[in-house]
Amino acid sequence: MTRSISFEAPVIVAARRTAVATTGRGFAGRTVDALAAPVLAAVAASVAPAGISVDDVVLGNCLGPGGDVARISALRAGLGHDVPGVTVDRQCGSGLDAVMQAASRIRGGDAELVIAGGAESASTAPWRYWPPETGDGAPTRRYERAPFAPIGTPDPEMGPAADDLAARSGVTRERQDAWAARSHRLAAAAQATGAFDAEIVTLDGIVADDRPRDRLDERTLSRFHPAFRPDGTVTAGNSCGISDGAAAMAVTTEAVRRRLGLPGLRVIAAATTGSDPGLPGIGAAPAILRALERCGASVADLGFVEITEAFAAQLLAVSDAVGLDEGTISGDGGAIALGHPWGASGAILLVRLAARMHASDDSRLGLAACSIGGGQGVAMIVERVA
Repeated sequence: MTRSISFEAPVIVAARRTAVATTGRGFAGRTVDALAAPVLAAVAASVAPAGISVDDVVLGNCLGPGGDVARISALRAGLGHDVPGVTVDRQCGSGLDAVMQAASRIRGGDAELVIAGGAESASTAPWRYWPPETGDGAPTRRYERAPFAPIGTPDPEMGPAADDLAARSGVTRERQDAWAARSHRLAAAAQATGAFDAEIVTLDGIVADDRPRDRLDERTLSRFHPAFRPDGTVTAGNSCGISDGAAAMAVTTEAVRRRLGLPGLRVIAAATTGSDPGLPGIGAAPAILRALERCGASVADLGFVEITEAFAAQLLAVSDAVGLDEGTISGDGGAIALGHPWGASGAILLVRLAARMHASDDSRLGLAACSIGGGQGVAMIVERVA
C-alpha cells in the first residue's frame, strides 16, 4: 500500500520553561528528570485538546546521570508508558538540536506531535572518574568533562577560548562589560514588568530567574578581575553563570496548531556546522549564515535574535562576523543575566523567541543560535504564525 506523506513545515507551540536557578541554589535538590518532568507535563496539557498522542519526547542534556533522560522525564511527567523518549547531546546546543530533530520528523511525515527541549541540573550532575591507567593501586583521575576533540587537536576550556576569540576578533573589555550590563539591565526590566511570567512553570515555589541584577552596570563590571589569564578580558561579570533549568515545547503540524488555536513559530530553516575546535565561540556564525542561505533570507530580515550569551566576547564576535543588528539580540537579556543551564539553553532561546515575537507587531524573522564546545554551531530560523 502506498502511503501519502505530507512534507509540511513544522510549527512550535506551547513553549515553556522553568525559572533558571544558579547552581546550588533554588533547584539544588532536583535531578535533571525532576526538572524536566513538570515542564513536559505543562506542554502536554497545553496541546491535549488536539486529541492526538505524543509521538516522541526529544530532550537535550549534557551532564546528566546517563541513560535516557528524555524517556525517564516523560515517564515522570505522567505522559504514559506508550510515549517514548530520546536524549540528544550536542553540548550547549543540545536543547536547540532536540527541537531541530523534532521538526525534521514533522517535516518528513514521521510524526504529528513531538515534545522537545532540554534540561540540565549542574547541581546534581554525578562525579565521575577515569579508571586507573596502570592497574591495581594506580590513582584515579576526576572526569571533569568529556573531551570536545581528540588528542592532538586543540580542545581548550571555554573561558580561555573566549579570551582567545576576543583577542583575535578585536572585541574589547569595554564592549564585553557594556554587553553584560545591557543583559542584566534588560532582564531585570523584563522581570519587573512580568515579561517572563507566562512562560515559566512554577516549581518548588520558584517563579522567577534569580540572577538578573540591574545594579551590575559598566562601572561595577569594570572592577572585575580577568577570570582566566592575567592579561585577559573575560571576567566572571561578562560571562554566564552555571545554572539549573529546563525548557520544552510542542512541535507539530500547522493543521494541529489551527485545531488548538495557539500562536506558533514556523520553522523555515535550520543548520548545524563545524568550525575550528580551538575557537569554539565563533561556531554559531557559519551556522547562522548557512541557515539564512537555506531560506533565502539576509540579516536584514531578522527582527528577533537569541544567541546563547555564554560569554559576551563570543556573542559579540559572532555578531560582528555575521553583521547582525545588535539591537535585535536578546531584547530581554540573555544567559549572562539569566544563567546557562547547558543542555536546556538552546531550548530556552526558542521560548524567549516565542515570547518576544508573539508580543510584537514586527513580522520579521526570528533566529536562535548556539556556539558549541569543540567547534560546532547550530542555528534555527522561524517566522511567527498568528
